Amino acid sequence: MRDRGLDYFENSRRATYVQREYAKRNPREFKGYSKLCWGLTACEGPGPAELIVDGKELEFFDYVARGVPDGPDDGTVAPWAVVASLPFAPELVIPALKHFDEIEVGAEHPYGLEATFNPTFPDAQHRDCGWLSPWHFGINQGPIVLMIENAQSDLVWQHMRQSPYVVEGLRRAGFSGGWLG
Repeated sequence: MRDRGLDYFENSRRATYVQREYAKRNPREFKGYSKLCWGLTACEGPGPAELIVDGKELEFFDYVARGVPDGPDDGTVAPWAVVASLPFAPELVIPALKHFDEIEVGAEHPYGLEATFNPTFPDAQHRDCGWLSPWHFGINQGPIVLMIENAQSDLVWQHMRQSPYVVEGLRRAGFSGGWLG
């Protein structure tokens, strides 16, 4: 990143835009993907399964590291990955979260957003969000809470900047510039 004049923040911001652009272009034509429905990351999915959906044979994965642009990808969206991008691109994240609310992601879950959903995978209830994960993972909730707070107050990053252990660790790892000076 250093050779291109980028820092972690700008790299993360650009990665958020790439995620959204991939879903907007939707090269594999999954249901639901759009500029408002994106968020690929390592997460669980509705598989393993091979199904014919709308005349196309599709493979659905269980837990796999999903990614753009080369996959793997089966149409599974991780809302927590979208929320984790909030400090980097709120102009993309907030509309996506409103969309998730409109398609009722999290409507039936007492802890908020489901871990994952897949609009392409057939759903017996015919919901717009398609398959919803029956699970909730604490590891997904951490980034949600931390990044919402970060977007509102910068508190988490303030503490990182003030921690001599974090600062020294980053310097030893070869990081410089930005708030490291």
